[in-house]
Amino acid sequence: MSAQPPFVLTLDIGSSSIRAMLFDSNARAIPDASAHIPHEFRATPDGGVQADADELFSICLRAIDDALARTGDRVNPVAAVASACFAMSIVGVDAAGNAVTPIYTYADARGAREVAELRARFDEHASHQRVGALFHTSYLPARMLWLARERAEEFSRAKYWLSFGEYLYWRLLGTRAVSHSLASWTGLLNRATLDWDEELIAALPIERGQLSVISDQSLVNSLRPEFAARWRALQNAKWFLTVGDGAAANIGSGCFDSSRIAVTIGTSSAMRVAIRAGEQGSRGAGERTEKQAGERGSGGAREKNVTSAPLPPSTPARLEQFKIPNGLWSYRIDRDIELIGGALNEGGNLIAWMKKIFAVDADIEDEIAAMPPDAHGLTILPFLTGERAPNWNADARAAIVGLAQSTRPIEIIRAGMEAVAYRLGIVYDLLRGIAPDASEIIASGGALQNSPAWTQIAADVLGAPVIASAEPEATSRGAALLALKAIGVIQSFAELPAAQGARFEPDAERHRVYAVARERQSELYDALIKERANAH
Repeated sequence: MSAQPPFVLTLDIGSSSIRAMLFDSNARAIPDASAHIPHEFRATPDGGVQADADELFSICLRAIDDALARTGDRVNPVAAVASACFAMSIVGVDAAGNAVTPIYTYADARGAREVAELRARFDEHASHQRVGALFHTSYLPARMLWLARERAEEFSRAKYWLSFGEYLYWRLLGTRAVSHSLASWTGLLNRATLDWDEELIAALPIERGQLSVISDQSLVNSLRPEFAARWRALQNAKWFLTVGDGAAANIGSGCFDSSRIAVTIGTSSAMRVAIRAGEQGSRGAGERTEKQAGERGSGGAREKNVTSAPLPPSTPARLEQFKIPNGLWSYRIDRDIELIGGALNEGGNLIAWMKKIFAVDADIEDEIAAMPPDAHGLTILPFLTGERAPNWNADARAAIVGLAQSTRPIEIIRAGMEAVAYRLGIVYDLLRGIAPDASEIIASGGALQNSPAWTQIAADVLGAPVIASAEPEATSRGAALLALKAIGVIQSFAELPAAQGARFEPDAERHRVYAVARERQSELYDALIKERANAH
């Protein structure tokens, strides 16, 4: 079937690569119409993980150039541009929009002292329920305090503070605005008002005006002249505010309500469930909302919230809230859908590090799959860059216990996969409390999609079936779906169901073995990390 207009260009700005893709009105990727450019964050000896804003901006331009060049006249013109970006990033810019600091990323572990200060100053439980995030080095409250203290000169040069998604749009469009989605990843978005949290802002060395206006998934259509001339196919395209990559991945893999839990293992890893207003604990509510939204639209006749820069602020609201399980976060897909879950800093990056350290460059998938569960006798704490969910201990560090002279590198790698799955198991247990009727776990992310063995490990650890997403680029597809819905091409995500792949059934005996190993990991955590944290 040939590609059907209107067409959407997506930009997936990940932590290890940037990908530009073209989709048609059925959210199908157009063959040979994509570009993929790798990049790397830079680690510093003191625990920093950062990137250069202008370098990433240039890579984004190249990705768009390449994707459009490969399409020729097949998708001219493009109706909309949608983007997703790694969240919890911040870069300081001057009044003209020039970056005056590096991009500080979610994995930057500096700021532990500032986390302790925030915990001493505020009721962290109350703050968690209000903004959806605990105090941690990944979020802006601690980051802003750390920057003001440790990077005072560059901090003073910054007039505004932006995520990279905001920085990209300001450079391209002259628009300084942030979606509810990216704003929610800062640890500063009030869940009830969907505005910046006044109590936390007042405690930080920044002013409200230094943060962007929070807006709906609005449209902007004012490319700066140099980029309008560069990309003629995009001259009339509507640009959607950037969303968090996790939010887009949920939508793209078909996890848009509480009937499905998404698990992603890419560079890092996460589990998430989408909860609509009033849906907590009710599987059918969100599903009915999607299905009752109507039949397929007529191809984009209705456009919503079309505006030019600057974008209007959100309408103040008081939204009904429910209690977030301790240790998890609440972000947003948009103003109507919360995304509840937990993330680990580690995922595929742990296995890549192990392979590099042990000089393993062969294809080891079959050997990994053939190994019995926990047969190596190793216990691993996988915290190379600190812990996020569920304990949010930025000082946590990795450990491997149980090594013997006979231990082989491949056994350590298998143990690393199991260790990540154990930590995700904790998140899964907490999510079941708010989505008790979730009937499916949908797996995505490059690390899982490239390793059926790791997907089977996850199913056995969780004790539940895991269905592999057959959408190779769930994040990009999710961004395209959000745009198609907003311009009226579809009224419901359910109209374009995500493709599914193999189903991995859990084995009861392996689950029993892993339950014992999970307890052993928990005991090691208590001995090496929890007791040390309590001592301080």
